[in-house]
Amino acid sequence: METIKHPLSAPYGTVYYELTSYHFGKAGGPKAYIQAALHADEVPAMLVAHELRQRLQALEAAGKVKGEVILVPAANPIGLAQVINERPFGRFDLSNGINFNRGYPHYFEQLKVRLKGQLGSDADANVRTIRRHLRELAGQWQPTSDATTLKKALFEMAIDADIVLDLHCENEGELHLYVGTSLCEAAQPLANLMGACAVLHTTGAGGEPFDEACSRLWWDLAAHFGPDYPIPSACMAATVELRGEVEVSYELAARDADAIIGYLHVRGLVDAGDVKVPQQGCAPTPLEGTQRLDAPHAGMLVYLKEVGAAVRAGDVIADLIDPVSGDTTQLKSEVDGVLFTRLSHRYIIRGMNVAKIAGDKPFRSGSLLSL
Repeated sequence: METIKHPLSAPYGTVYYELTSYHFGKAGGPKAYIQAALHADEVPAMLVAHELRQRLQALEAAGKVKGEVILVPAANPIGLAQVINERPFGRFDLSNGINFNRGYPHYFEQLKVRLKGQLGSDADANVRTIRRHLRELAGQWQPTSDATTLKKALFEMAIDADIVLDLHCENEGELHLYVGTSLCEAAQPLANLMGACAVLHTTGAGGEPFDEACSRLWWDLAAHFGPDYPIPSACMAATVELRGEVEVSYELAARDADAIIGYLHVRGLVDAGDVKVPQQGCAPTPLEGTQRLDAPHAGMLVYLKEVGAAVRAGDVIADLIDPVSGDTTQLKSEVDGVLFTRLSHRYIIRGMNVAKIAGDKPFRSGSLLSL
């Protein structure tokens, strides 16, 4: 295992941030990149990374890492240092309010120009050519803050990987994945191994999150250049939401780490022995079919459905009770699907999102992710 330290701060600053990455195996073959807690205070993700490091060290010592695996166990040291009223606050950069998982570069327009006349009928050769240009473009990125220096460091490690897993967690939720539509088949073994309750797919969620920065350009380029210049979806990037933020246990972390190692085995990056992928799993559903339940007024929130529950249109998900008048509003599902996230707070104000339900019929458009 090689440990690399990535300085993020300007040399004369009063605050110093440093990112750590662990590198297993050897470059030149298949490559996986795994990072945890881009939103900083996502402890389930960091604990899974802790378990993964131990497993990867053992596999490497036994000569069973067949490709290159990069693990970043705490992907946001800037966010980990942010605290408000004794509570960690790592989702947004407090210096500018920008989400740490938004605003990554999408190099499609630059690549359209750069690749003209450089692609042919060999898909593998096309992938190598595109990745060479991607590395060059990422290297030209000039950060102007600690946060963009962090983004560049993460992006450069991931941009030429075959597999990118971005480990997060919800406020309250059941395990689920976000992937590109063309990646559903490649992601299914991962979803089945992890026991995901939902796989949410789209061709563009909006906001340029990290996983799409690594994967979306592949299907955009394929559509632009057409079938005469075959371009596969060469990066299976997924955002993995590891249940709720207080679902922290060695048992869950070990189970999730074993599932990820199993997926790396299926994809040929490690030899983990006899890995059996469950044949049954949730069917992917369009992110455009996800219903958000938002609070129409302030009040006490009483959930009537647990995360992971199958619901039908018309089912009451929660009661919202005005503590003064006693008036109660029933918050109902408008779709058939799976309740995959909800809010841990039990007193909420008007407009807050209290739940999300994965439906199978698209009806939304535009920006599909929360801020």
